[in-house]
Amino acid sequence: MFTGIAARYDLMNRLMTAGQDVRWRKWVIQRAQLQRGQRLLDLGAGTGDLARAARAQCPSCFVLAADFTYEMMRVGKVKHGEPRLWCASDALALPFADEAFDALVSGFLLRNVVGLDAALREQLRVLKRGGRWVALDTTRPQKNFLTPAIEFHLRTIIPTLGKLITGHADAYTYLPTTTANFLSAPELAARVTQAGFAHVQFQRVMFGTIAIHWGIKVA
Repeated sequence: MFTGIAARYDLMNRLMTAGQDVRWRKWVIQRAQLQRGQRLLDLGAGTGDLARAARAQCPSCFVLAADFTYEMMRVGKVKHGEPRLWCASDALALPFADEAFDALVSGFLLRNVVGLDAALREQLRVLKRGGRWVALDTTRPQKNFLTPAIEFHLRTIIPTLGKLITGHADAYTYLPTTTANFLSAPELAARVTQAGFAHVQFQRVMFGTIAIHWGIKVA
């Protein structure tokens, strides 16, 4: 599915979020608190948007983009040139040593893995003690007076745009379905804490449909 939409993935992200996803990614990297020369893993990197934001904020940092879909990485490398380093990776069995990174970030990864707890344990494993973890993802919005408009956007506007732009309506029907079935922001925070991260917090954006979670590995 991601191979099929790789060429238009960035464009669809801009359209679906009215360009707000660019700002969210900057916030994610700011939360990672990168220092000169530190090592960052962008897991589930797609075409590398977070990795490029990291390189922009910390040019001296070692930034590695890792993804499960070869075509997403190929498109990112051809279109942008940055980041320079890419690695094919399974989020449930990362090909990295223990405590290999000072920070780990992800964008729209967690709701796509088949084993959330296993993925979180792997992310904890490859982080150094004191390492920062930050995740950007869709989240099940709270019910309020905007719910009908949000549902219309998710279930009608996004699939229609997806079909017109990428030719793959199914991929953008998958997005609202997985969002509705994924954990709420507080539920995800609880799972992240159970996985072993400390000081876990989150912030909702985009009318409660997107959440940024962050935490620290303390032991």
